[in-house]
Amino acid sequence: MRPTSLLSFLLATVCAPALAQAPVEQAPPPVRAADAPLASSAASPDAPLPVADPEAQRLVNGAPLHNPNVAVHVVQKKRFADAGRHEFTLYPAIPQVNGRFTEHAGSALGYTYHLQENFALQLTGQYNWYANESPFNLELIDKVREQAQAATALLLQWGAQAGVEVTPLYGKFAFYDNHLLQFSVVINGGAGVGASRVLVRPQVTNQVDGVGTVVPARLGDTGTKFVGSVGGGLRVQFGDSMALRLELRDLVYTARVDRVDGCNQQDFALLDEARGTGQPFNALPLSGGCQYSRFDGVDPKTGKNLREDIVLGKDLVGNPSSDVLNNLGFYAGFSYLF
Repeated sequence: MRPTSLLSFLLATVCAPALAQAPVEQAPPPVRAADAPLASSAASPDAPLPVADPEAQRLVNGAPLHNPNVAVHVVQKKRFADAGRHEFTLYPAIPQVNGRFTEHAGSALGYTYHLQENFALQLTGQYNWYANESPFNLELIDKVREQAQAATALLLQWGAQAGVEVTPLYGKFAFYDNHLLQFSVVINGGAGVGASRVLVRPQVTNQVDGVGTVVPARLGDTGTKFVGSVGGGLRVQFGDSMALRLELRDLVYTARVDRVDGCNQQDFALLDEARGTGQPFNALPLSGGCQYSRFDGVDPKTGKNLREDIVLGKDLVGNPSSDVLNNLGFYAGFSYLF
């Protein structure tokens, strides 16, 4: 028994490493669709490559829907081109926002011809249907008999300008999640002329037997002045032909008061002398532009003797004053383009 057992032990020791090194046959792994040979591409170089998930490559507005390795940058053109178009703008109400000695409110009509997308020519006409000295200045006149210099409180009645407009920036934004509105930042400037007036006599209330009688203010013409402007704002376009404009414009005009209703200092001296003696004004050697009829007779509406205003006009031009005024206004208007 011992020789047989020893022989069996030796055979088992020799055969065990050989069995451990013998290769074990395994089944080949399944071939995935993405690793399969592209037989079709070899046959045709222009054929599209197959993908594992076609839904991941579906295009949405030109970009893959679920592909994190793709970044798309899109620069879109303006929805509505401006070059070569005409634009009319109505500004229904233009309030002055920097009134210290004066208050203005008016309306304006503008025409814009867009030479290019970012450059245009402009014509603007403005009429101030309300122009008066500020309550602060009127309070000074009423309480302490003082007022601002005539040139500092000069009123602008109307103005007409020609200028240019540039558009340095434009873009779009969503409106109620369903509409895209196109906006432009505009900067404009112009130059022209305007008519000016000055307050000769403020409005007063006379008490007669407990009844108040209002005597309206008297304004005198001070001639046309040079007017310039600079401004900027936002233009929002609705569709192809409508737009909204919101702008701030600073009207700058020269202010020199040396004539009232065309009469200078020498004219008022002659008028004052004739007023004291009761002489007619039409025989006086007045300057050609002096509208002496505005200081003669009785006002049919108020019954006031207009000759009493001669002294007030004489005081205004006795010491000629000059200034440069800034009339800052808020312009909100609607445009039609074609």
